[in-house]
Amino acid sequence: MAYLWMIALSIVTTYTVAVISDPQLNVYQNACSKIQATNPVVFGANRNKTLSDLRLKLSSSDDDNHFATAQQTTQPDAVYAMVQCRNYLNSSDCLACFDAAEALLRSSCALDGGGRVFYDGCFLRYESIGFADQMLSNDNVRLCGDDVITQGATTFARTVDEILSDIVAATPKINGYFAASSRHGGGTIAYAVAQCPERISPTACSDCLIDSYKKINSCLPQSEGRASDHGCFLRYSNTTFFNGYKETDLSLFLKKGGSREAFIGAMVGGASFVLFVIMFTIWFQFLRKKPATEGDILVATELRGPINYNYKDLATATKYFNEQNKLGQGGFGDVYKGTLANGKVIAVKRLAIGQSIRAEAEFESEVKLISNVQHRNLSRLLGYCNKRQEQLLVYEYMANTSLDKFLFGNKSGTLNWKQRFDIIVGTSRGLAYLHEEFHIRIIHRDIKSSNILLDDHFLPRIADFGLARLLPEDQTHINTRFAGTLGYTAPEYAINGQLSSKVDTYSYGVVVLEIISGRRSNDCQLEPITEYLLELAWRLYEEDKLMDLVDGSLDENEYSTEEMKKVIGIALLCTQSSVARPSMSEVVSLLTSKGFNDYRPTRPAFIDANTRVPSDSSITPVSWTSNATIAITEATGR
Repeated sequence: MAYLWMIALSIVTTYTVAVISDPQLNVYQNACSKIQATNPVVFGANRNKTLSDLRLKLSSSDDDNHFATAQQTTQPDAVYAMVQCRNYLNSSDCLACFDAAEALLRSSCALDGGGRVFYDGCFLRYESIGFADQMLSNDNVRLCGDDVITQGATTFARTVDEILSDIVAATPKINGYFAASSRHGGGTIAYAVAQCPERISPTACSDCLIDSYKKINSCLPQSEGRASDHGCFLRYSNTTFFNGYKETDLSLFLKKGGSREAFIGAMVGGASFVLFVIMFTIWFQFLRKKPATEGDILVATELRGPINYNYKDLATATKYFNEQNKLGQGGFGDVYKGTLANGKVIAVKRLAIGQSIRAEAEFESEVKLISNVQHRNLSRLLGYCNKRQEQLLVYEYMANTSLDKFLFGNKSGTLNWKQRFDIIVGTSRGLAYLHEEFHIRIIHRDIKSSNILLDDHFLPRIADFGLARLLPEDQTHINTRFAGTLGYTAPEYAINGQLSSKVDTYSYGVVVLEIISGRRSNDCQLEPITEYLLELAWRLYEEDKLMDLVDGSLDENEYSTEEMKKVIGIALLCTQSSVARPSMSEVVSLLTSKGFNDYRPTRPAFIDANTRVPSDSSITPVSWTSNATIAITEATGR
């Protein structure tokens, strides 16, 4: 009884200490399920009800309950969900963390059959299948901090190893599977937290934490580290993050000195690795304070905002913007490949905007906003530099470069239909996020095949989506009065300056036609008649010969006629007059819905060939014509 009373006292006193309000909304993992919903409507309804039930359970419970599960088993597409806050959060901060996690999953995993997100303050997961006992996975995550301990590194590493081994050994024995503790040693102090979902077995909790322990120890001698799997969470730091939380007495759950020693013995390989890492402490001192492992730099924007890079570092990385390192160029500036001192390969965009852009503080504010736009189909902004009259943006490097290289360059004809369809769907999802799911609507204004990058798996990443926000209010493009590329730009914007999200929808439709045909939008076919790609697509639609548009390099066995006609029909829907175009979320739904509906688009709105796009401050209204060509030759003077 005395033993149980001591445990109860430890837990009760947890919440008698004042807690500083902080929901700890630093994201370090966000992933979507690869399983697609069978019926998006049913799945969406089940997900909404399940997440609503989770929040109700959290808000109606007392401060001692930071864990909840809910489910909707209506078939098909049942939904199972779990949320767990760190026990040192108060109830309002727990709810705030849940709300942030829910919003992030809704935006990043909108049409997927599940998703999970780890914040420092909480964990949220939902799936179409039960997962209560699934703790280990192949996508476990470790995140190391930026700062390196240079004074007393050996002592700090030993202290961290001791507290981690104790907290990992003790947590599976604690009711609620949560522990927080600190450890002093040789003038250093280390803080640690461990947590597992409440409804798993002690063995599953122990296995999950041991796996995380193996990973997190390799962060040393960096000052903090995090590791997690599907549910368990382990964190250490040289500064407190408990906000006044009364620590768990780990000795209550450890055998007299034996558990830690036994645990250390079992993990001798991990400890040996720690000692090996410490031998290179001096080497770490000369590194810039940036994440040291592959992948860490990719989550830097999630953890602390965009990195403010040193100009000299970026100049050195790109060999002082050597032409041999140039990846591409556009109206907004040139892009260079760079290699940082830690070996990380990046892409650096050198903006050709000049000092008239905005004040330095406002530029940096916009960059920080853009860095928060995170979606798997958007190119990730890692950081920036605004020095020496230079505005530089640092992005992830995509080895497969841009889509246009695979459609019109020396790699043309190498993409199969599945890859092309995945690019079509992924691009639509990225645009839907920008238009409707981020808290500020962002209109790209220059969607084209060269602004769609391809990752290692040939999945699309929309690039330059934030550049429109970096331009001054009175300047929407470097050379022209509209931001875009003729041949892709919606007529109402190019001529009348009417900007809306439907401008991106139009450009997207043109890109889809390029992906299907393997032909540039602004390449003019002269014989037997003069027509651009959009005109050709519309003529073939009217003549019921849409399959003549399909790239001859595609294997006819990879697609069905109905499927191809459906996608072309959706592309033509996107190029109608502005009011008739679907939203990008509707495009996503059309593309991913089952069945092959016979879409009946109306005639695209072409620009009269004799109409010149204004290049000065005047915007001259023009009339639409249904049988004219796209104004590319007139507008460019060629």
